Amino acid sequence: MNNNGNLALVLNADFRPLSYFPLSLWCWQDSVKAVFLDRVNIISEYESEVHSPSITMKIPSVISLKEYVVPQRYPAFTRFNVFLRDYFTCQYCYERYAVKSLTFDHIIPKSQGGKTTWENVVSACTKCNFKKGNRLLEKTDMYLLKKPNQPTSQELHKNGKSFPTNYLHKSWRDYLYWDTELEN
Repeated sequence: MNNNGNLALVLNADFRPLSYFPLSLWCWQDSVKAVFLDRVNIISEYESEVHSPSITMKIPSVISLKEYVVPQRYPAFTRFNVFLRDYFTCQYCYERYAVKSLTFDHIIPKSQGGKTTWENVVSACTKCNFKKGNRLLEKTDMYLLKKPNQPTSQELHKNGKSFPTNYLHKSWRDYLYWDTELEN
């Protein structure tokens, strides 16, 4: 097996990845199962093979769905999506952090009637979250990098493109960034 575990890049029927960050990947077992269920087309394959008593098959490295999946207009409100909307950047000190070092902060604290919504929650590092505490911004010397909003799925998709995955198999490269602007 390769160092990526023979993962398959999953493309929608229009040959765009289902998501960029996290990258839409299936384990080889799920991709092989989808082939046999006739749900995907094989676009590219690894040299590695799987064997059954009657069949030998190269493991798919890139697959496309046979039926187009319409992306949701608005993404789910999740901790990860808040971080992705905010580019993994603390909205108070403006530093970029790893996911494990971020929290989310209610601009209007819950104890003061603040809701857990896209418009009231931002990414914050632990230090800034602790510093702000249970206070309104007006009662601190802290300022937001940008006003939070509910992003569209397209906006999160675009943000995700700026965070390349750690490992890209050569067969995936033609399908990941073909719709980005080329440099001169």
